[in-house]
Amino acid sequence: MSSPTPHPLSIALVSEHASPLATLGGVDAGGQNVHVAQLAGALADRGHRVTVYTRRDDATLPTVAPLRDGVRVHHVPAGPPERLPKDELLPHMRAFSRCLAEQWQTDAPDVVHSHFWMSGLATLWATRGSPVPFLHTYHALGTVKRRHQGAADTSPPTRVAYETEVGMGCDRVLATCRDEVEELAAMGTPRAKCDIVPCGVDPAAFRPDGPAVARGPHRYRLLHLGRLVPRKGAAVSVAALGRLPDTELVVAGGPPPGEVDADPEVRRLRAAADEAGVADRVRFTGAVPPALVPPLMRGADVVLCPADYEPFGIVPLEAMSCGRPLVASAVGGQLDSVADGVNGRLVPPGNPPLLAAAVRLLLADPALRAEYGRAGRRRVLERFTWSRVAAATEESYRAVIAARVPMAATP
Repeated sequence: MSSPTPHPLSIALVSEHASPLATLGGVDAGGQNVHVAQLAGALADRGHRVTVYTRRDDATLPTVAPLRDGVRVHHVPAGPPERLPKDELLPHMRAFSRCLAEQWQTDAPDVVHSHFWMSGLATLWATRGSPVPFLHTYHALGTVKRRHQGAADTSPPTRVAYETEVGMGCDRVLATCRDEVEELAAMGTPRAKCDIVPCGVDPAAFRPDGPAVARGPHRYRLLHLGRLVPRKGAAVSVAALGRLPDTELVVAGGPPPGEVDADPEVRRLRAAADEAGVADRVRFTGAVPPALVPPLMRGADVVLCPADYEPFGIVPLEAMSCGRPLVASAVGGQLDSVADGVNGRLVPPGNPPLLAAAVRLLLADPALRAEYGRAGRRRVLERFTWSRVAAATEESYRAVIAARVPMAATP
């Protein structure tokens, strides 16, 4: 006799600043927006009903908007209906939580999954005294950001304390990598309370076959893709280029193409390229539309991910899915996604000579690049598709719901 099919769930995803409807490429619009949108869609594909709660940042937005079949976006009024930097949103989280609590009094979901620490805080307040279980994904931790950025960290000073409160108060933490579990343990969240569920990638959109961006005049091409902020390590990529002759570096990301020349970080990187004598071999594209990212990946011999720190890192997954070999810094989630010597190489962060040495070995061996590319694609299909991420996420949801049942039945 076969086991009964689990009933579909009503799922609330809370993502206060990262709407799945947002245009990507802004300062606060990036990996989390993609993660929430893709997870919501993959959960809907499994038969669930998903509502994403995000802060209303435009007065013209409807209260509820469809994202796709089975997924809707609920715009929560909390603070002025305009775009605000995420580090300025904390004062509005009480209002955000009150709206969630009111909504769930009459339309309670089976489970809530919050994303980013402020969403977790609002959810903790909204579900206090409620039977609704909630899980939390941090996406980034204030302790790590403060350690690496120091005085440049613009997060509210109470962030770490609130993150600790969320970790202790939620039913379960869905950490994206092993490194995050250790960071949380140091903050006081028990390892046993954490499930590791990684980020994902769409292997149909990011695939090895398909059009590729045409090469320049040089023999080899390296790609550095991501937000143009110092922690992403573009300066390390530029410095490494000086040790790699007949090689060009494409730095993709940052402001719109028409604003590249005025961007302070681009100016800083161009000055570094000039000083290293490689200015003629570095090209800054500015922001790249999502549809052009796979062709850009496929046009590269090696993709570089030399971040100082990386909570998880979507770019390695995209490169792997496109069959491209990687050289990445041995930090955060890249320790889980990049298997050193299998689908790429891991090097210490902030070390241009070691980055260049690893790249040089790959450029000298086309067969090894191809082998790494195939291994990366296999690794994505085995571990990092959104369907697998959604299945693992649902497993955690159901475990938390099942644990709550006997609690609710206790007199």
